[in-house]
Amino acid sequence: MIETQRPPSHPGGHPGGLPGVGAVKPRGLVYDRAPMLVYWETTLACGLACRHCRATAEPERSPLELTTDEGRALLDRILGFGDPLPHVVFTGGDPLRRPDLEELVAAATERGIGASLAPAVTPDLTKERLASLKDAGIQTISLSLDGSTPELHDGLRGVEGTFAMTMRAAEWAHDLGLPIQVNTLVTDTTLDDLPRVYETVSTMGILRWSLFFLISVGRGSVLQEITAAQSEKLAHWLYGLSKEGRFQIKTTEATHYRRVAIRAMEAEGMTPEEIARTSVGRGFGIRDGNGIMFVNHDGSVFPSGFLPVAVGNVRSDDLVALYREHPTFTSLRDTSQYKGRCGICPFVDRCGGSRARAYAWTGDVLETDPLCPFVPTAS
Repeated sequence: MIETQRPPSHPGGHPGGLPGVGAVKPRGLVYDRAPMLVYWETTLACGLACRHCRATAEPERSPLELTTDEGRALLDRILGFGDPLPHVVFTGGDPLRRPDLEELVAAATERGIGASLAPAVTPDLTKERLASLKDAGIQTISLSLDGSTPELHDGLRGVEGTFAMTMRAAEWAHDLGLPIQVNTLVTDTTLDDLPRVYETVSTMGILRWSLFFLISVGRGSVLQEITAAQSEKLAHWLYGLSKEGRFQIKTTEATHYRRVAIRAMEAEGMTPEEIARTSVGRGFGIRDGNGIMFVNHDGSVFPSGFLPVAVGNVRSDDLVALYREHPTFTSLRDTSQYKGRCGICPFVDRCGGSRARAYAWTGDVLETDPLCPFVPTAS
């Protein structure tokens, strides 16, 4: 998934200050009005067979997909959030499998909705198709790199040659002036290779490196998550890398990285205002259901792609009302309802934990994120 940048003045977005223990939560950490990002799984169809696929993608398109007209209607409903509008990420499966993708991207652009692309790297991804999508309005692209060598990356992707194609796609994106986010899966099988992946992505001229910590959904249920102790060590390592300034570093479904970064920056003498202006600070509060929503190929709506709790369907429900009023969304945004260690953590508003992992492990979206080892003291 792609994360886009918003300026600090974004309403409901980036706080000017940070709460301390027992402080009143700044409303800037709660995205009640609108999400920053709407992920649209345009299709399940994909030419890859990734071992960790959240969507359990299939070779052929489903007849249940939203049609072109229904896609336009979805974009019209997004307008109901008002300004500033959410940013739409066209994802899948492989969105390139939709022949009407340019038409849908252009429709978003015509409505003033920013658009990003999360394609699969297959022969369907060509420089010509990428140029066509940029002309239609695509602003950024994400590419996945899950290993530092063809053997490691292709082994996870299930198709030989994807490592080389990913490097070639990055060159095309540069030629076309498209900023790149590289996504890397974090599991027990990729953990030891991450330093070498870092060196590889450092040669790619990227805007952001996003590390996706495995959630056991879809095909990913056959892989193994790293331990809480390993995740804490990894978070400290990532913060150290961020100081090198080669590109932005973020984590997905491992929001406790924010706690590690906050404590390190405070130890360095940074003020709350300075911390809030960093790339980490600009993401404070954003998590499953708070600043994020997900629409799958058949129109079902979820708090995120990794949190399989459906709240409705765009074919019959108002997207804005689902986000603003559905009890699942409102509870995810209300950290006073959180349980266990997350419920008493002084960093809960800025972090919030992975609600998807809490659900995967306990069946309760409000429970403690088991990947975070921090033990707070109740006030």
